[in-house]
Amino acid sequence: MKYVLISSSRNEEKFIPLTLDSVTRQTQLPERWIIVDDGSIDRTGEIAESYAKIFPWITVIHNPRREGRSFAAKANNVNAAFAKLESDHAAFDAIGNLDTDTTFAPDYMEFLMQKFAADPKLGCTGTPFTQDGGYDSTKDSFEGENYVAGPIQFFRRECFREIGGYVANPAGGVDWIAVMTARLKGWTVRSFADKRYHHHRSMGTAERGEVFALFSYGEKDYYLGGSPVWQLFRVTYRMAKKPYLVGGLALFFGYFWAALRRVKRPVSDDLMKFHRMDQMKKLKAILRSMLHLKKADNFRVASETGKTN
Repeated sequence: MKYVLISSSRNEEKFIPLTLDSVTRQTQLPERWIIVDDGSIDRTGEIAESYAKIFPWITVIHNPRREGRSFAAKANNVNAAFAKLESDHAAFDAIGNLDTDTTFAPDYMEFLMQKFAADPKLGCTGTPFTQDGGYDSTKDSFEGENYVAGPIQFFRRECFREIGGYVANPAGGVDWIAVMTARLKGWTVRSFADKRYHHHRSMGTAERGEVFALFSYGEKDYYLGGSPVWQLFRVTYRMAKKPYLVGGLALFFGYFWAALRRVKRPVSDDLMKFHRMDQMKKLKAILRSMLHLKKADNFRVASETGKTN
């Protein structure tokens, strides 16, 4: 299995050298790696160029500088880079969307390619991740093994074509929409807990603080079609973690503020229905574990609900 990488990078001079080192030390190197310097005002592009001079399979594209942060920009950058690879008739079987604030073991990419080779129905794959402060997504998130988080997502080439790439939603959720659309279309989506990567910046905190990020996550939960019942459960769960009450309330008010404003949802009715059914199955499995005085396995709770993907 051959693979290519695409990264949309903005103001990552602190972490991009770590990601560049992780990729260039892989036991199985990518065929191509397109890094889009998305209008950075620091040395991100300069650092990427220094590696491109050494490794000819790295290409750096520089976008004009701009103010503010847009998740749509990431989607547009990845889609444009994928179109370039297609027009160049590049030889690859899988495409990896790689954030440039991640690090991973030298055999990480080879491990994922082996998973693709072993299962032709596998459309999207990756692994759980860790963050500073002891965070581990297998324990601190209920997304589960049937989801692949945005910092490192790998798609089979045919799957990425079928879902139409990333949806350029300015408010975010582009990674989530891609994964859930793949599942809706019948592709297997699997995160393998045999390995981890480290995400050096807390999810959603780029260019903003943690509490504001949680408020934005609440908004995102609404416009991605999340169930209000699940949201209340999520808020309660979040209050048990730092920053405790403040964090939970930020998540709560983000969701219901978006609901009051009737923020336009970038997902189809079918995808929203699929998402809510998934959440309710998870919630039933969690409550069932609690009734039996057992701690729910956050990572495998999705599998316990009997889903086929």
